[in-house]
Amino acid sequence: MLSTKNRAKLKKIAHSTELVKINIGKGLLDEQVVKNINNCFNTHELVKISFLKSSLEEENREELILDLVSALRCELIQKIGNTIILYKENKKLKDHIVL
Repeated sequence: MLSTKNRAKLKKIAHSTELVKINIGKGLLDEQVVKNINNCFNTHELVKISFLKSSLEEENREELILDLVSALRCELIQKIGNTIILYKENKKLKDHIVL
């Protein structure tokens, strides 16, 4: 669990650098999407995910976010509109974010 101070630091980093961005459409959270996002966490600690309008027609956005966070075992840093920023610590990276 991250502290408020750590979340603020991660938000600042997320908005000052270019992040990996993944779009989730009407395919929703199938196994392949979760696998792709998990692979992104092997090379980056912060990932930006956008939910397209077609993905929000069938399910509740909050449920999708909770499912995604629990499947990836990561932290939700920020949620703005249909975009979220996720963080998963990876100490093996040379550019590891020290909190």
